[in-house]
Amino acid sequence: MNTINILENKCVGCKLCVNACPFGAIKIKDNKAVILENCTLCGTCVSTCKLNAIELIKETIDRLDTSEYKGIFVFAEQLNNKIEPVVFELLGEATKLANQLNTKVSAILLGNNLKENTKELISYGADYVYCIENSSLVSYNDEIYSSLIFQVIKQHKPDIMLFGATPNGRSLAPRLASKLNTGLTADCTILEIDPDKKILMQTRPAFGGNLMATIICPNHRPQMATVRPKVMKAINPNYSRKGKIIIPQVTMPAYIQTRVVDFCEFKKDDFNLEDAEIIVAAGRGIGEAKNMQLIEELAKVLNAKIGASRALVDEGLIDYKHQIGQTGKTVAPKFYFACGISGAIQHTAGITSSNIIIAINKDPDAPIFKVANFGIVGDIESIIPSLIKKFKEKIR
Repeated sequence: MNTINILENKCVGCKLCVNACPFGAIKIKDNKAVILENCTLCGTCVSTCKLNAIELIKETIDRLDTSEYKGIFVFAEQLNNKIEPVVFELLGEATKLANQLNTKVSAILLGNNLKENTKELISYGADYVYCIENSSLVSYNDEIYSSLIFQVIKQHKPDIMLFGATPNGRSLAPRLASKLNTGLTADCTILEIDPDKKILMQTRPAFGGNLMATIICPNHRPQMATVRPKVMKAINPNYSRKGKIIIPQVTMPAYIQTRVVDFCEFKKDDFNLEDAEIIVAAGRGIGEAKNMQLIEELAKVLNAKIGASRALVDEGLIDYKHQIGQTGKTVAPKFYFACGISGAIQHTAGITSSNIIIAINKDPDAPIFKVANFGIVGDIESIIPSLIKKFKEKIR
């Protein structure tokens, strides 16, 4: 751990460091500087002190020999022997990354009676499938899954490990990161390879979505990330593709503190925003609540689902299940109508995979126009009725 020290034999209490500290983390006591608990170890005071009375001691990092780590692994989550769609999206992205690294793509699959699943994973891009079958693996269990996948990773040393940001993936990934003493970037929206260092650059919204942070893990392996569903795109499956199925040598954990007793299935809501081909989404810019009727009418004409920005949900004009963005759903429709949506990064993080984005906003400088394929500047009250009329004419 990094530490910062005051060299009392040099400090004269001049207060230069007090005035320079951006966090107010230094005070003068008995003519000597004292570091307070809210110090962030930024080092500003060190460069400010003219008497060299402050020293910042940085922890020496033991660098791992990363040359031993090869390949990109994907956790192939399945439910009731059906592969989760996000897995195919991850395999598609892993294939792109693997081409840049000149390496192979592998999937780790746990469950029972998985023969058909292995074929499907290979058709979507997996070169190898590490398949672990056991009757106790039918239902997901954090302890068992993390123990077995940990063993596979330690044996085969992947360079990169990807998970879907599903409830199970979000639970499993941090457990493994802790076991492996490596980093984990959650809810990534972009994955790229640094062309010079050949390491994974993991980009995700940060500070409440106000900026995009690119995170790297240069000193530990594997480099781990979770990716939200619908952010990446799956490749077209090739069912004639050949791959290798590997049965890894693993040991089932002897003692498990938790076990699945039973499942309770609830009736699913028919409203499925993630799979919609056309979405008409509304934001605060629609103005009065009555204008939601225009949104609903346009959606009806287009046989579309209705989406919304967080602002509209917070105002109580629409239910949360319609919310799109960083704190809502990630969607990938063929056509996305953004009506009165400003285009803050919190929202656009959820629509980046849309094929065509049509923005309608009265502010010509709204950020939504930077990501839109087509833009209409004007009031919702005049633009949407015109669109409804034109679409009705075309449908006839």
